[in-house]
Amino acid sequence: MFAHFLAVLAQGVPATVAATLGGVVLCAVLSFAAGLGMLAPQRWVRVLARSYVEVWRGTSEVVQLFWIFFALPLLVGFELLPLWAGILVLGLNHGAYGGEIVRGAVLAVPREQHECAIALSFTRLQRLRRVILPQALVEMIPPFTNLFIQLLKASALLSLIFVHEITYQGQVVLAPSYTGQTVWIYLAMLALYLVLAALIAGGMRALERRAAAAVGREPVAADAALGRGGG
Repeated sequence: MFAHFLAVLAQGVPATVAATLGGVVLCAVLSFAAGLGMLAPQRWVRVLARSYVEVWRGTSEVVQLFWIFFALPLLVGFELLPLWAGILVLGLNHGAYGGEIVRGAVLAVPREQHECAIALSFTRLQRLRRVILPQALVEMIPPFTNLFIQLLKASALLSLIFVHEITYQGQVVLAPSYTGQTVWIYLAMLALYLVLAALIAGGMRALERRAAAAVGREPVAADAALGRGGG
């Protein structure tokens, strides 16, 4: 029976993976745009970036999802497909959190590195691309790992707009037909999410090692990363 539950839930894995990957890509782009925008010399750019972070970080993800999928079409006359609406909300919401990760990591690069780059007559863009971001990236990866796993778990919200992902398969397809087996259904769901989270964590650890090696540093210790995330 447990194997049957896993088989049915596995039918939702492609949608969960697609939503997670799409959300991660959009989240990463928006994180760097917002994080660097909050450090921009132009005041209007800082205000715009900060406004995006505060609005999407400070409002309910469920309400954002309903607004994008149900309310926005009434205003613009165009309705997104459920999966695309979910990817958009996942990326926008988690990108707001990621913006603070990027901002903090850039600020954590020692000031001496900035001064050395200025002494070498690097332009602002060259300093950012060749000196600051490579070092900041090592600091970003551990908290981004947590953020991407959180995004994976948040993809379960897409069941509310009828995306046939893992949670939808469990709650709508299996649970009504196997009312006495809900413990096993939800245990199988937990197992699938755990496997996907482990894959994200493993991939990000490999990326962290490569990023650290590229700048001649050791990867950030796990306890230190958790300490920064909690702060």
